[in-house]
Amino acid sequence: MNAQSPLESSFMARLRRISMATAAGALAISALSISAATAQTKTAHKTPTLSSLEKQLKALEVPASSSTPLSEAGSSLFYPLAAEWAQKFPYASTIPVTAAAGGSGAGVSGAIAGTTNIGASDPYLPASDTTVVNIPEVVSAQMVNYNIPGLSTKIHLKLNATVLNQIYEGTITNWDSPAITALNKGVKIPSTPIVVIHRSDSSGDTFLFSTYLNAGYKQSFLRTATSGGPQNLVNWPSVPGELAEKGNTGMLQVCATTPGCVAYIGVSYLNSAVTSSNLGEAQLQNASGKYLLPVASTINAEVAGMKAMPASGAVNLIFLPKVANGYPIVNFEYAIVQRAQSSATVAKAIQSFLAWGMDPTGGASAANLSFVHFQPLPANALAVAVNLLKSIS
Repeated sequence: MNAQSPLESSFMARLRRISMATAAGALAISALSISAATAQTKTAHKTPTLSSLEKQLKALEVPASSSTPLSEAGSSLFYPLAAEWAQKFPYASTIPVTAAAGGSGAGVSGAIAGTTNIGASDPYLPASDTTVVNIPEVVSAQMVNYNIPGLSTKIHLKLNATVLNQIYEGTITNWDSPAITALNKGVKIPSTPIVVIHRSDSSGDTFLFSTYLNAGYKQSFLRTATSGGPQNLVNWPSVPGELAEKGNTGMLQVCATTPGCVAYIGVSYLNSAVTSSNLGEAQLQNASGKYLLPVASTINAEVAGMKAMPASGAVNLIFLPKVANGYPIVNFEYAIVQRAQSSATVAKAIQSFLAWGMDPTGGASAANLSFVHFQPLPANALAVAVNLLKSIS
């Protein structure tokens, strides 16, 4: 049902093989994470229990009797999971789903234009886009990777928004720069020249990364009048040797073969990045000053730090203040869907697929999320997502 290229098919198979060895452990970890995130995250209103929300989701999951093919496209961060969902969806015989990447920008434009049923996006849309809804599906994160020959991948370099801004501005040009070694005392870092890699397409990953750069460094180039701030397409400073690549797969493959590279890559590619491609993974500094990796506990801690879950589902989770143990680049993965569908049958099919996807006992179970290192929605976000899903007609 998925139109995948040989490269994508090979990549997906590799991800599944790597994840099988750790799925059992991830199941236990994520089960605990659901409980922790649910207990810690607060909203202004009483949140329904997970049990009651699961009942609502089960009711939405039952599809109409007629066959209704759906298309999903957009975020390459979300794509590995979307492709897996399309294969595992229990009603796929009635609702066959075709999943594709292409970047968050393409996913959003396709959903608004009606050329795709479900647009996948890392960032939420502004309130001005009234014809569509942002439906949170799962919790994701973004990592920063590097290729430094001679440095063990077991060493997770500490990096912060200040240093990363200066790297992407071109003022820090070597990995043994004093600004980097000062953060990593006792680590012998080679003097390898840094090769900056950023996305060439309209990318939610670029939005997430540039949001972190902007939030964590007051002198960020993103704060200049001409930059336009964090967005899917950033006007990056010109840096000698810089590379621009399409999609997370492009970022991963090029960084793996480019000594000295630094790249921002979605956490759904973590298995391949650190196991198959031998890339290093950085500890990033959060707003409380701690350096952390994107694991279940730190991702859920960041989500738990949000003050409230708005009814629109649109909320910023990046670099939240006063979250001691929260990983700083965390986001909801959004399904962008038109409020008014062409028919009740299509609306019902979309509700069925997305309800199963966000269901903690369905697509958002630990068994289904472990290979992409995503987390299920906490109860308050799930309640909002269910209401948004019901608004589709």
